[in-house]
Amino acid sequence: MTETLFTISVSKTLARRVLTAAAVLTLVSQVGAQQPATISEASTNDEIQKFCTNIADAARDQRYLLQKQELEKLQADVDARIEALEQRTAEYQDWLKRRNDFLARAQAGLVDMFKTMKPDAAAPQLQEMRMEIAAAIIMQLPARQSALFLSEMDPEKAGMISTIISSATDPNTSKARPNTPKAPS
Repeated sequence: MTETLFTISVSKTLARRVLTAAAVLTLVSQVGAQQPATISEASTNDEIQKFCTNIADAARDQRYLLQKQELEKLQADVDARIEALEQRTAEYQDWLKRRNDFLARAQAGLVDMFKTMKPDAAAPQLQEMRMEIAAAIIMQLPARQSALFLSEMDPEKAGMISTIISSATDPNTSKARPNTPKAPS
């Protein structure tokens, strides 16, 4: 003889909700039981002091490590900049050497051209050049030819060129002179 008192039909969703609610209630009651009964202010300060003391060395070590990493990064940046400057310096020195070689060849060729010219043809050309360049050319010519060139030039320009040539032989030329007039170009 089997008797059924009653039959309850429950959907799966309702069964899940009931089980979830029961689990949450069980957990809430357990969490409440785990909280400490009383916390005194003295024990909290002691715990804070112990915690800070325990992590002080680790914090200092971490700070030193970060500073070391930053210094290494800065050193690498400085090294890269030094390398770039050295490379640019080498490029500049190469360019300067090529320029000086060219100027030496050009000057030698220019002096040779003026050596073959007649004074009455060369003097007007020298007058139109920058005074420093004309003086450099005349200095490299033989003395007799230089004198002829200067005699054919405008006396004022010839005087400026002579002043430049004479100052080139003065050992104190590179020292600063406050009232030295510059030759016009």
